Amino acid sequence: MTSAPEPGSVVLVTGASSGIGLAAAVAAAQAGFTVVATVRDLDRAGVLAEATTAAGVEVDVRRLDVTDAESVTGCVDGVLATYGRLDALVNNAGAAHVSTLEIDSMDAIRATLEVNFFGVVAMSRAAMPHLRASGGRLVTVSSVGGIVGQPFNEAYCAAKFAVEGFMESLAPVAATVGVRVSVVEPGAVASSFVANAGLDLPTTLAAAGPYATALAGYAGHVAASFASPQSSEDAAAVVVATLLAANPAFRVQTSDTARSFVSVKLADLTGHAVQGLMSTWVVPPPAPTAV
Repeated sequence: MTSAPEPGSVVLVTGASSGIGLAAAVAAAQAGFTVVATVRDLDRAGVLAEATTAAGVEVDVRRLDVTDAESVTGCVDGVLATYGRLDALVNNAGAAHVSTLEIDSMDAIRATLEVNFFGVVAMSRAAMPHLRASGGRLVTVSSVGGIVGQPFNEAYCAAKFAVEGFMESLAPVAATVGVRVSVVEPGAVASSFVANAGLDLPTTLAAAGPYATALAGYAGHVAASFASPQSSEDAAAVVVATLLAANPAFRVQTSDTARSFVSVKLADLTGHAVQGLMSTWVVPPPAPTAV
């Protein structure tokens, strides 16, 4: 069961320059929230401006780098200075990263954790006193990769696993002070998220050494997965529904495909089912047979 937000309710959405974050900012404004939509680079806010104009809504666009402590504090303090309240935080900012242990660098692994995990923690920590004051919501966009570890996504999945563990542990504690905590788990979504990972596949394959065959198989699987992705708008609708739910679930998938995928892990006590499934992701399709 959902309802409209209380008049004046303020939601802060991170990573709103594209994809689910952009769509969630628009949808939240349409639902009646006062929306503060943040982007790391204000020069990339043009698409968001176009989307809000097309939807006939307004959002307050501000710069935020979730990996910078001063930026985090300044953003949250600025929202309180302008509106006097914060009713919800949607942690959406993140970055894809495709590689594997032997060919990745420690700096790249740390950077992936910094934006996808520590950025979420930093924003949540800064927002929490104000969410306590409003009896608010803390919603984090995770991933099916926060449940199922996926080939060539070790660092990314580690970050999302960490997010889910952190929020699952925080949720009962936060509930004692009136804050509801949820994670939203999309699967393949039509957005620029994967493209923004900056993966040059031919170059990466050439440098993959003994992992080249497995990486080619993984690349083929991803291409097939994104042949019929969920729209950003549909995924964002689940985020906003979670904000508005009278009794939100802790873990919410954004599609039947995502629900089916994570159910394999959640019912897999030994890990055999997941490992069997993931092994199919690293086998290249057979070469076409000449006629």
